[in-house]
Amino acid sequence: MERFGGETMGTRWSAQIVAPPPGVGAAIRGVLATVVAQMSHWEPASQLSRINAAAPGAWHGIAPEFVAVMGVALEVAARSGGAFDPAMGALVDLWGFGPPGPRPDAPQPAAIDAARAAIGLGAIELDAALLRLRRIRPAQLDLSGVAKGYAVDAVAAKLRALGCADFLVEIGGELVGAGIRPDGQPWWVDVEAPPGMALPPLRIALHGIAVATSGDYRRNSAAGNHSIDPRTGHPIAHGTASVTVIHADCCHADAWASALTVLESEAAMALAKREGLAVQLVVRGRGEWLSGALRAMLE
Repeated sequence: MERFGGETMGTRWSAQIVAPPPGVGAAIRGVLATVVAQMSHWEPASQLSRINAAAPGAWHGIAPEFVAVMGVALEVAARSGGAFDPAMGALVDLWGFGPPGPRPDAPQPAAIDAARAAIGLGAIELDAALLRLRRIRPAQLDLSGVAKGYAVDAVAAKLRALGCADFLVEIGGELVGAGIRPDGQPWWVDVEAPPGMALPPLRIALHGIAVATSGDYRRNSAAGNHSIDPRTGHPIAHGTASVTVIHADCCHADAWASALTVLESEAAMALAKREGLAVQLVVRGRGEWLSGALRAMLE
């Protein structure tokens, strides 16, 4: 087994691969560079940044990978009632978590209201058949809540195409595992507990499945929590500390973890049940809640 790693999307990536073929490290870096070139709002020359800089209303041709990510993003946005929104880039920037950098205080209410008016369901129209999208309103695309998960899936797909059957891929805590380790064991991963919270260990065997975690402790600024509710325009203020989602693919796991983090715990639990999602929800002062789908996986 060999280990590979590096930096991407503001975090680190790693891959553990059994019997990797020559050139696999370069192949992984190529996949990640493609995702950044298409979907990064931090890269001024990316396809996404060029769309954000253009006037709303015009159609823009996008790559199939971009179409796939937008499809998942809009699906989760609709099914979560807007708790996830791929068009909330202006709000992210206002609160100091985007390319303009951190800020020392909260933005003005008028600025928040203006940003909210441009987002929401219907702000983006996707024409998957013709590989194009357009912004109906002057919304700013931000796929940071889903693109990292997609990148994990894309690396896994590249490894399979190269003939790799046994591997574990991670980007900033989002993981996909396939096959087994050299010792015959599955790829066991321990779900990260929020700092200062004593929880029973949650260990998952990643055998052809993915896991993503979103937590309120990951990034904060003087202006607030990095998990912003696109429906209110403000950072979340409820007690959810972290959400972990296990799914068939990491793109969906990432998007659902982001959406469920925004919702208050009771609403998140209800949505997880309705969607049949395998979820661990950790709430400060209340401990953890495991969805029925996750309990079934652990039995």
